[in-house]
Amino acid sequence: MSNGISMERVEEIIDSYDSQFHHMIAIMQDIQAEYKYLSPAVLERIAQKLGVGVAKVYSVATFYENFSLEAKGKYIIKVCDGTACHVRKSQPIFNAIKEYLELEGKQKTSADGLFTLETVACLGACGLAPVVTVNDQVHSKMSPELAIELLETLRKEDAANA
Repeated sequence: MSNGISMERVEEIIDSYDSQFHHMIAIMQDIQAEYKYLSPAVLERIAQKLGVGVAKVYSVATFYENFSLEAKGKYIIKVCDGTACHVRKSQPIFNAIKEYLELEGKQKTSADGLFTLETVACLGACGLAPVVTVNDQVHSKMSPELAIELLETLRKEDAANA
């Protein structure tokens, strides 16, 4: 077990594709769907099981923007920055969340590991702009204040369930 990742489960996913190289992207997608990211140990195991070099697996993982090599928080917050959301002030929402989470520079995940903040080009909910998703649940017509209230609610719910 590495960072909450079961290598047995990783091997089950790889084996479900018969350890075939041409299924590498699907394997990586399935593992990331389960663990929210691909750790170095996972990438090495994929390489080993598929009989390819680790560099090949890393090149695929870094080529596709959808793959994450960093651990993500329990709650993945995506702030839409598509045209409709941008015009309706999504950037101040992003900035308020970043400040609330005390994220520095390119840091995306809060120190407590609870939240990961990302931007996306478009969430396809332009009529509801500005839009934020938390673990793919859409929150429409957001403002910086509503976004912070949402995070505080999630933080309280998480503490109550701990």
